[in-house]
Amino acid sequence: MRNIPKITFKCVSTEKEKGFEFLNLTDFFARIPEIKLDHDPTRPHRLSFFALLFVTKGTGNHHIDLKKYNLEVGSVLKIAKGQIHAFQKDATYEGYLLVFTEDFVLNYFSQSSINVILHFYNYHLTKPIANDKILNETFLNQLILELETENTYGQKNIIAALLDLYLLQLERKSPSNNLKGNDSKHYDTFLQFKNLVESNYTNTRNVKEYAKMLFISTKFLNQVVKDFALNTAKTFIDDYVILEAKRAIVSTEKSLKEIAFEIGFDEVTNFTKFFKNRIGISPKDFRKKQL
Repeated sequence: MRNIPKITFKCVSTEKEKGFEFLNLTDFFARIPEIKLDHDPTRPHRLSFFALLFVTKGTGNHHIDLKKYNLEVGSVLKIAKGQIHAFQKDATYEGYLLVFTEDFVLNYFSQSSINVILHFYNYHLTKPIANDKILNETFLNQLILELETENTYGQKNIIAALLDLYLLQLERKSPSNNLKGNDSKHYDTFLQFKNLVESNYTNTRNVKEYAKMLFISTKFLNQVVKDFALNTAKTFIDDYVILEAKRAIVSTEKSLKEIAFEIGFDEVTNFTKFFKNRIGISPKDFRKKQL
């Protein structure tokens, strides 16, 4: 029975782990046969860290949560912690991959920047792909220059500052920027709710339970979720359950009964009804269609 591999952060350099790693994609693609001994990067796998994929030459594609995104020069693809993704097989495009941990963000970014960055990586709200060739080149040149310097004093702080500035500039250009005006003061509540759903969806899909965990009313919770996700709290919860179901159906060989149990359903018939009511087809037909 094949599960979705969960990939933890491993620094490939001989130095002590820094909380980030900067990789040349040409070198990374050449190492895929070796990496396959642990996991196959061209098959769906779940990240336990954040990533930015930059394309500097050529074209290609990349899969994130069952969707294919076309890549070209100037493309930057953000892959959030917890997402399922897969590299293109036999990819020939060139560029860089920057990966960094949540601890790196929490330790080296200001709280105000953390809020914006978490919003930028919130795949419930923003698209994972953008294109800004000039901004990307400026950031990559600065990052490479810093990594090549012999004096490494304060290097983590400098890299964090460069990354902070880059993400803020990229986020400012995003049409889906929701951190405006007074709404931003409730963003922490939305993030807490999102995190609770991702941690507890197998145990409960009840809005009242989540409101209780947050010590707020269901009415206020619904308003906060509507402000940021444009949906009710119940719809947000159900959408996440469907996303996890789709991930498991397509990316594993588990039976529908096993998947139903793992995402919180006692009976596969209840899971099938829940899935079909929201997607329009049964889990079985969905798997056949994707394959």
